[in-house]
Amino acid sequence: MTFWLPALVLTAALAIKLPSIIKMWRDPLLRAVGGLLLFACAVFVFAAPRTIAWTNRVTGVPNISAPLVYSLLTALCASWLLLIIAWRNGLTDRANRTRRAVRLVVAVYAGVIVALWTLFWLADAPVERLRDLDTYYATTPFMREQILLYLTAHTVACAITARLIWNWIRTDGLDAWLRWGLRLLGVGYATNLFFDASKLTAIVARWTGHDLDWLSTDVAPAAACVSATLVAVGFIVPHAGQYLQEHWRVRARHRQLRPLALLMRAVSAGREPFAPQAPAELRLIRRETFIRDALLQLARHLDEELRARAYDAALGLGFERGRAQALAAAVTILDAVDARERSRDHGRGAAPSEPDSTYLLREIHAVSQVLRSPDEIKAVRARAAAPAESVSAHD
Repeated sequence: MTFWLPALVLTAALAIKLPSIIKMWRDPLLRAVGGLLLFACAVFVFAAPRTIAWTNRVTGVPNISAPLVYSLLTALCASWLLLIIAWRNGLTDRANRTRRAVRLVVAVYAGVIVALWTLFWLADAPVERLRDLDTYYATTPFMREQILLYLTAHTVACAITARLIWNWIRTDGLDAWLRWGLRLLGVGYATNLFFDASKLTAIVARWTGHDLDWLSTDVAPAAACVSATLVAVGFIVPHAGQYLQEHWRVRARHRQLRPLALLMRAVSAGREPFAPQAPAELRLIRRETFIRDALLQLARHLDEELRARAYDAALGLGFERGRAQALAAAVTILDAVDARERSRDHGRGAAPSEPDSTYLLREIHAVSQVLRSPDEIKAVRARAAAPAESVSAHD
């Protein structure tokens, strides 16, 4: 389970990222992410003892899984560095530098892979080892150099990647979800150094005649599992967090429009199409469209003079400008609904002037929110009506 759990988490991260990778394949950053997750999955699949035994049995070569797993791990290291290069240099202003850095990383780590296979074929490793190959062959010529080579390449890549990611975290203006994802990535890559330290300590102990194999067989795999899980979650968090945040925002805006939507039902004698299985974005669009259509039906009953008085009244009551505009609009809409009903009952005509409904159509969310404060609307409405009533009394 030590090997399969991170493989599953990494596969989930790859599945989440895959649509974006396919859609924007020319983006080197996404390609690097895809390569990283793919190689990481492959490392844990092929490093599992059952897979090691199967590979050795199918090929008929004892321990051939060693250079295979080491090669996949080396390719993973290269993908870490390519990811950082793609992020730091980008596509435009540093294109030449990016290409040179990419070629250098590919050349160095491809050379490491070739050397790993060469050393394996030169070595004599006839005894199959499923879990403790690194310590069992720690003193065997060529196998010793092969093991040290892959651990060195891994340590260098981990250290560079972790350092650059922690520098990235300190950059201003990062999205909160991205910052959390980077923190998890930084911790994940730093944790990988415990894997290298455990392996190297166990190997050095073998060289000095001591037995600390448990560091290599127990501690190192556990560190790798934790590291891979943190890295996978680090890639998932920004994507999932931003998606959930946007989904929550859409649902919140849909709920904010409920008071105004309920009021507009009296105008349109109906309601917006109800489809609980529809995406939240579609339901929000339908509610906004329903409200705006109803406001257009109500437009000829809007009293611009009342809106101006209500705005001044709201300012006089101490409300800030944006809130005052929304309160004035709410007072005007409520009056228009009443006027529409009176015109139906008594056959009265609409207002002679053409009212400006631009603000109402644009700021329906602000208007709907103030409808949740009937006491404020009542106070503004009463104060706005006072001057008009006093004028009528003097007449």
